[in-house]
Amino acid sequence: MPDLLWFVLRRLLATVLVMLALSLAVYLIFYAIPADPARLGCGKPCTPDRLEQARHFMQLDQSVIQQYLAFLRGIVAGRTFGEGSAAVQCDAPCFGYSFPLARSVTTLIVDRLPVTASIAIGAAVLWLLLGVSLGVGAALKRGKLFDRVAVGFALIGIAAPSFLLGLLAILVFGSWLNMVPVNGYVPLTESPVDWAWHLITPWLVLAAIQAAAYIRLTRAQMLEEMNLDHITTARAKGAGERRVVAIHGLRGVLVPIVTIFGLDLGALLGGAILTEKVFSMQGLGELLISAVAQLDVAVVVGVTLFSAFLVILANLVVDVMHGVLDPRVGHA
Repeated sequence: MPDLLWFVLRRLLATVLVMLALSLAVYLIFYAIPADPARLGCGKPCTPDRLEQARHFMQLDQSVIQQYLAFLRGIVAGRTFGEGSAAVQCDAPCFGYSFPLARSVTTLIVDRLPVTASIAIGAAVLWLLLGVSLGVGAALKRGKLFDRVAVGFALIGIAAPSFLLGLLAILVFGSWLNMVPVNGYVPLTESPVDWAWHLITPWLVLAAIQAAAYIRLTRAQMLEEMNLDHITTARAKGAGERRVVAIHGLRGVLVPIVTIFGLDLGALLGGAILTEKVFSMQGLGELLISAVAQLDVAVVVGVTLFSAFLVILANLVVDVMHGVLDPRVGHA
């Protein structure tokens, strides 16, 4: 237990350092582009005096390092833009303020996150169950019809672009058969049934694509695991085949599966851009695309850093899970 605790503390420290380095890199990159947030928010006509006032109000008349430090302070303690009655308050954690939308970036993220989380988590459950079960079945029936069908499904899923499968699903199940809704989002709190019904098509499209990698990984790992000495020993001791597969075989497959699942889910929570666009859902991915089109740098920086935070957090969770599944990792 002390080894695992020390392992987790080391990973937490590394996560904080990575986030600081990444936030600095993202901030410098996006604020070095030619787009001027002050000029975009200055209005027309934008006289030099009004432009200078906009720069001061948005705190863009400071050096980039001062702006970055103010950004970090805002995450912890919040920020205030401007002075007096016209001041704009951005409460902590403040990832910036969108002056074109007149809302804090944190509020925009919180509003859009349920849509993205609904898509990502629902699809993740489906692709994990589908990918692992088909991969195990393919390994146990190597060379047979089931194995060939599973491998063929995996190849199609890897080769097919998500937007193409999404458009085909809309065309076939939405337009031709009129079986499912093809756009929009219903909050879970309003109607759980309508929430799931509007998400079933995006779930299936994402699950079909993501499960392909899990089928191939699970199949390869399972084939390797079933040939190891401890499997032979378990069979020699009289363990049933189901117990050998479920207890001894799957345990060796869990570590790589947990790794790829955690990172895939973390990346998808940061914004399922193509899926949200195809199915007209207002999630983080759609927010990021709109911000890029409108040159809303504050939103682009905030959403990018939030997405990166989710990926790094997922990586931390994966490391901790490795320490639990395999105690030897905690000594590394």
